[in-house]
Amino acid sequence: MPVRRHRSRAVLAALLASLLAGPGPARANWVASWAAAPALLASPSLRATTVRQSLRLSLGGPQLRVRFSNETGTRAMTVGGAHIALPGAAPGSVDPATDRALTFGGASTAAIPPGAPLLSDPVDLPVAALSTVVITALVDGAEAKQVGHDQGGETAFLLPGDHLGDATFKGATTATSRYALSGVEVNVPGQTAAAVGALGDSTTDGVGSTPDRDRRWTDRLAERLVARTGAAIPAVVNLGLAGNTVTGGTPFDTFGEGALARLDRDGLSRPGLRWLVLLEGLNDVMFTASPGTVAADLIAADRQIIARAHERGILVVGGTLTPFGGTGQVAATPAREAARQAVNAWIRTGGAFDATVDFDAALRDPARTTQLRATFDSGDHLHPSDAGYRAMGDAVPLDLFK
Repeated sequence: MPVRRHRSRAVLAALLASLLAGPGPARANWVASWAAAPALLASPSLRATTVRQSLRLSLGGPQLRVRFSNETGTRAMTVGGAHIALPGAAPGSVDPATDRALTFGGASTAAIPPGAPLLSDPVDLPVAALSTVVITALVDGAEAKQVGHDQGGETAFLLPGDHLGDATFKGATTATSRYALSGVEVNVPGQTAAAVGALGDSTTDGVGSTPDRDRRWTDRLAERLVARTGAAIPAVVNLGLAGNTVTGGTPFDTFGEGALARLDRDGLSRPGLRWLVLLEGLNDVMFTASPGTVAADLIAADRQIIARAHERGILVVGGTLTPFGGTGQVAATPAREAARQAVNAWIRTGGAFDATVDFDAALRDPARTTQLRATFDSGDHLHPSDAGYRAMGDAVPLDLFK
């Protein structure tokens, strides 16, 4: 009994000392600020190649950490070093004064096992919301196809060998894919910042928008949230994947696993995620051989996504499927259009989502409601133009994210 009494006194003394010492340093609050869903590229793995990739963060903070991915790979991948910096004046260059070497558990290199991500240590690089950062990594793999994201929307620069410290990157070849890079997170200690995730297909991925200009609908939403006053700024992370379906079964590796299969990895596991905007299912409608049942299949799948998100306390916003009729769109049969309309009617009135956004109404031609408005059409009658993506971003009510 005396031993217990002494222990109790010691615990009380320690508690009192901690209270008298005042508050300690603010606890880290990591929030996803940028994302790219990993799949496979059509090209082989990079072999001892330095790749430089630019991206625009949606949320700023005093510290960053970078997420690399071998989650869709079947063999180990090596990151032989990585840097993060602010961009330089010329394309592909960085500002040397801001260049920071990344570490992984204190080491400058790391091997990523197949099926795994790799998170860097935190690095001090204060950035504001909507800032562009540049990540340079020496990547070495042995896959038949490189882990990455096909429709990057930004120019990547590649040089053979180790060019981590090369500020100018002269002589580099270019591509528009993402290589082994799946996220950047910011630390916003002492704040209540959170993230909005956009799970979707090519329309969320920004196919049809102008490269290197950040013209996706999620980019426009992020700009509006930053401009909003009187409320905390949430991050916006794009989880779109061109060609992707909800239920799976797409014909190409670049399209990735279906949304049901990749939901946790690409979406729900992102730090700080509080809202999920679901705009996906049009490829299921277009690819299906059973247009009579695809609407019911999609509704059942959406209910699963909602339930799994709710398990984690994440609110789900349903986006209506956009028009895809027009000359040359052979998939736009009456049966498939009927399926799209059935899914949209359920999204609008079914009450399953926490909120809805009517992207269909924002983009459709009032005179031909099965087609995109001409000024919102990129030309293929499926993907929006820059103006169309802007209209989509403007259609999202900001008061959903409080």
